Amino acid sequence: MTQPTVIPRLPAGGGMSGHLRTALSLATQGVPAMPLRAGKLPFGNCPACARNACGGRPNMKIPGSCTCPRPCHGWAAATIDPQVLNSGAWAAAWQHAAAVAYHPGGAGVTVVDLDDPAAIEWARENLPATRTVTTTRGEHWIYRGTMQSANAVRPGVDLKSLMQYARWLGNGSGVTAALPDAVRALTVKEPPAPRRAPQTLSVPLSGQRGACPHRTPTYLERGISMAEQSIAAASSAVHVTVYRTFLAVLSTHGRCGCLTDAHAARLFKAAQSKGELPRHCTDAWANALTALGL
Repeated sequence: MTQPTVIPRLPAGGGMSGHLRTALSLATQGVPAMPLRAGKLPFGNCPACARNACGGRPNMKIPGSCTCPRPCHGWAAATIDPQVLNSGAWAAAWQHAAAVAYHPGGAGVTVVDLDDPAAIEWARENLPATRTVTTTRGEHWIYRGTMQSANAVRPGVDLKSLMQYARWLGNGSGVTAALPDAVRALTVKEPPAPRRAPQTLSVPLSGQRGACPHRTPTYLERGISMAEQSIAAASSAVHVTVYRTFLAVLSTHGRCGCLTDAHAARLFKAAQSKGELPRHCTDAWANALTALGL
């Protein structure tokens, strides 16, 4: 299957015929499409595939891999085959469809699903601008490239790419950017802490001399403030939140030489206010540096 590098500009569609027309248009561009029922949910398994009788998850890695002609297996029902989309077996699904969904991974993209204003503000401060689609509660930021999908990677943020579906809500605006390290870092688990971690703060970034991407002098300051707020808002899994926050900050600001000991000290202070010990902060910082190759 040929995968496009950007989501195509197509009509959003509406009504039963509109949903099918949109799905067919998406399919012609190599974007696997599928119907959604009310509640933004996929149609359930058909009787022939109930309880994964046709093979289940081993066959779900590729959209349309199930040979059953009816919508089943959630995201894996998405297909680029117009004959399947427009077949009689799908007629009932389109008749009752409330929306159209697509498989981002199959289209070669990743969707950063931002569910509330706070999540959108975080994205604006920490992620590069890209194609943006307005949703009912927030925005979808679409990047070129695929990765593992994950829910709740931070408050109000889900990642939809491989083995996941996203609602088709129209073209959006902006140019699709490449998937940044800051998004990939959201799913990275902290590696085991080194046995003999240093007890004092060390930020070995002075040798980094990359091009500074900061748009204004306040860009870094607002990024650090957002990171402090993210740590302060953690009500559970504080250690994981601290590590992911360190990883996101370093991914965005760690290569151009702008990040200083003072900035790191602010993040350590925020983490320690949530109960983290100094050695925990140092371990998380060192592991984030290692993960990013810094």
